[in-house]
Amino acid sequence: MLSPRSKKIFIFAIFIAVAVIASAWLISANNTEVDYSTQVKPIINQHCITCHGGVRAKANFSLLFRDLAMAKAKSGKRAIIPGDPDHSEMIRRLTLSDPDERMPYHHEPLSKDEIDILRKWIKEGAPWGENWSYVPVTPVEVPMPKKFFGLMNTTSDWAKNEVDYFILDKLKEPKLQPSPEADKETLLRRVSLDITGMPAPTNIAQKYLNNNSVHAYEELVDSLLASPHYGEKWTAMWLDLARYADTKGYERDDSRSIWRYRDWLIRAFNNNMPYDEFIKEQIAGDLLPDPTDDQFIATAFHRNTMTNDEGGTDNEEFRTAAVLDRVNTTWNAVMGTTFGCVQCHSHPYDPFRHEDYYKFMAFFNDTRDEDSQADYPLLRHYNDSMQNEMNEVVNWLKNNASPQRAQEAKVFLRTWQPSYNSLTCDSFTNSELNDTKWAAFRNNALCRLKNVELTNRDHLIFSYQGYTAGGTWQIHIDQPTGEIIASIPMPATKNGWHITETDIKPVPGIHNLYFTYTNSKLKKPTETGVLLDWLYFTEQFPGKDKTGYAEEKTRFWKLLTADVGTTPVMMDNPSWMHRTSNVFERGNWLIKGDKVEPDVPHSLNPFPSQAPRNRLGLAMWLTSKENPLVPRTMVNRVWEQLFGTGLAETLEDLGTQGIPPTHLGLLNWLSWKFMNDDKWSVKQLVKTVVMSATYQQSSKATIESEQKDPYNKYYSRGARVRLTAEEIRDQALCISGLISEKMYGPGVMPYQPNGIWLSPWNGQNWVQSKGEDQYRRALYTYWKRSAAYPSMLQFDGVSREVCTARRIRTNTPLQALTTLNDSTYIDIARNFAYLLQQKAGNDVTQQIKTGFKLATYHDIDDKSLAALTNLYNTAYSQFKNDADKTCEMIGGMGIHTNAQTAALAIVANAILNLDEVVTKN
Repeated sequence: MLSPRSKKIFIFAIFIAVAVIASAWLISANNTEVDYSTQVKPIINQHCITCHGGVRAKANFSLLFRDLAMAKAKSGKRAIIPGDPDHSEMIRRLTLSDPDERMPYHHEPLSKDEIDILRKWIKEGAPWGENWSYVPVTPVEVPMPKKFFGLMNTTSDWAKNEVDYFILDKLKEPKLQPSPEADKETLLRRVSLDITGMPAPTNIAQKYLNNNSVHAYEELVDSLLASPHYGEKWTAMWLDLARYADTKGYERDDSRSIWRYRDWLIRAFNNNMPYDEFIKEQIAGDLLPDPTDDQFIATAFHRNTMTNDEGGTDNEEFRTAAVLDRVNTTWNAVMGTTFGCVQCHSHPYDPFRHEDYYKFMAFFNDTRDEDSQADYPLLRHYNDSMQNEMNEVVNWLKNNASPQRAQEAKVFLRTWQPSYNSLTCDSFTNSELNDTKWAAFRNNALCRLKNVELTNRDHLIFSYQGYTAGGTWQIHIDQPTGEIIASIPMPATKNGWHITETDIKPVPGIHNLYFTYTNSKLKKPTETGVLLDWLYFTEQFPGKDKTGYAEEKTRFWKLLTADVGTTPVMMDNPSWMHRTSNVFERGNWLIKGDKVEPDVPHSLNPFPSQAPRNRLGLAMWLTSKENPLVPRTMVNRVWEQLFGTGLAETLEDLGTQGIPPTHLGLLNWLSWKFMNDDKWSVKQLVKTVVMSATYQQSSKATIESEQKDPYNKYYSRGARVRLTAEEIRDQALCISGLISEKMYGPGVMPYQPNGIWLSPWNGQNWVQSKGEDQYRRALYTYWKRSAAYPSMLQFDGVSREVCTARRIRTNTPLQALTTLNDSTYIDIARNFAYLLQQKAGNDVTQQIKTGFKLATYHDIDDKSLAALTNLYNTAYSQFKNDADKTCEMIGGMGIHTNAQTAALAIVANAILNLDEVVTKN
């Protein structure tokens, strides 16, 4: 036991220690260097960058990059002299009193604190900094609670994993405590909707509710992650990013068969494809060694760009528009960065120069697509027997010709590539681009196809339509009267496009070809005899003297002309079709500037040294662990799906103008773990978050938390978010028992009123699906860009002309009108009522209790029960005296057409519209 004297010495020693620590802290605080990213850059962005940035650089002074900021301005003076604020012109101009001299020009002056920050920053040498999102992801120490004067780590009884320690650490700022754990029923509904986008199946739900072990919740999570519906939910998220639609967009907005890409996404998520591979295959699956059909289909990610089929449009303009869209989508979807403005000028706020945009564009500018009506190039889908036949042809060619010829034949059979599209013809006489899509020949026609590689090519395979027999097509070299290398009779065809072949005279080199066409049977000057689609210059089918030649050539042509399904895919030009890339002056595609080669912005991680300068190399750069944006973007997006708001709220902009993360350390820790410990596993990322105590909190807000944390930025309680458009529909179908378990396949057409679609140019109509197809999950609904499914648009669905990184939630009267009056939801309510009668008999009270339990997993309280009972009684009193209204409510005469069922349908509709049902609490 200490003596009184020893106690005094001990207390004095503690006092001295505290004083020393406090003094050291104060000295450290006063000597803290100015942080460019958090202190200087916000001042520049708010007050200076408009006139001195990427768009404009008045007086030749720009603050976008350090080398520009330190250079001499128009006056010959340096605005910033590192280490010398007193002689820096910027500080002088900021502190003048004359409004015509002071900066910002004719705007409010900077505050004293802001000027002091800039002065101190220059004094420290004006070091440049990087925005948090452009800094490489590195390991982050988990902020464990401390004890014994902060010298030792301890743990928290509340925390369930590392995520919670970051949240606890931040909760110290508003002096808030986390909320208690939500009840089992709430957690069941919440995590089911978040992982699968729909309520859990009855067997999984009951197993969890009846399981009282400490592992019950984790077992529930694992069951949901293993569900095939997991892939459907996360695909619905990705479709907005991929701007997926079943139509091409623009004025004509014709159909496009690209649903196999949607199905590829579902399988990729369900199979837990590592995210780096997931991105790599979508960006460059076609460039992988001997790509599979699935790897080709993955590249349809960038064939979701719009195609303009309107007559009179410029195909090169809209090909270019598609390429630019691929650039913007890659940055927005994969890297969470606004890059589109760099098309016209250097980025106003972030470290990207104007030429960076076009170097990046060059990765996508050498692809085969050319705004063709058929959406070439297409992957042709053979069934199993045809696939075996193709393999036989390829193996025969490999053994009897060469591996190169075998590979060329395989690519051509699968894609009809690399072919020249006739829409690239020009110099028309008595001919034209029909509907700007196909070369059309009249009598005595002439046109040109430029820069055709003919070396070692003695054969032509082409696709055409012949309208009038008796015509002859001739191919001339280099000029209209040049040497004829082919003279081809063009008989009339039946049933659309016809693929045929002809020999051509071998001519080495690249040549302009001139096409002439004569047909004496064409009597009118405007009458078209032939349409050309594509042309494939090649060698004759090899191995004429080999055993099996005739059989294999027949098999080759059978496969080549087979009528099979297709999917638009990405393919690069061969070397002889290479397309050069240039800077567009001020973003105008018609004004070409300097030639550029494929490259990435030097402000980010370097391009991999061994990577090819094509889309595959770009995919390797994106998925490099040095890339600071890709992992953060996906982690932030997953967090947003689970909590309603990302750790950085602006999913579309992680740059300096975006809203900074509320928990940067947590975002970085999850991103590092995602890449390294989890090996890019999205399922493991989801599990880490949903297993946290943070996620499992009750969403009930206390008065204190509402005052201190009104928007739940500190995560002091569980998320409370309105369901997405897809989830509202899918949940209603599940609750009513109507949901179809059918997966995959072409888009379906559930009920939609007449008149929504107005398609005068293609004559298409919305034809309502039959049977279970009208009750399939929302992501299978046919998506027409110019007339998307109305009830989903009301709940913030997007039309998908362009990539949408974040849906902005709205709350409008039309949403309530939709779920209360839309015929789809009335139909669902009817069937919900039938289900309640089946489960609860004729007891109205029991029917209402059962309905509420099915919709929320909770027992109904007395107040809600009384309100719904009163609604039933009111409705029943009206229906029992009005047979017509009863019939209308039930949808016709039948076994359910009675006042009791009609009234119960009204109650069922009300339950589906309850706040507890349309909101994730």
